[in-house]
Amino acid sequence: MVFVNMEIPEEMVPFVMKKDKEKQLERNAMMLYPYVHDGIISHGRAAEILGIFKTDLIVLYGKMGLPYVEMTDDEIEEELAIVKELGEMTV
Repeated sequence: MVFVNMEIPEEMVPFVMKKDKEKQLERNAMMLYPYVHDGIISHGRAAEILGIFKTDLIVLYGKMGLPYVEMTDDEIEEELAIVKELGEMTV
């Protein structure tokens, strides 16, 4: 682990200076989330950085309301229709 000096609003200090390991993990996961969301790093790489399994990170983000797959209902329906159509094709 590395210690980093960051400039943050003073009012944030109580929220980021948590000694509880679970809260530290949540904070660090949230710091990585924008990079995961923007496709700069994968969920797997973020999990590796955090020292946890990818599935655990996906579950953690899910508990925070951050989806693993970002698709609208219409997009999901379209994908399912394609899969169904491909399944009905004969070779």
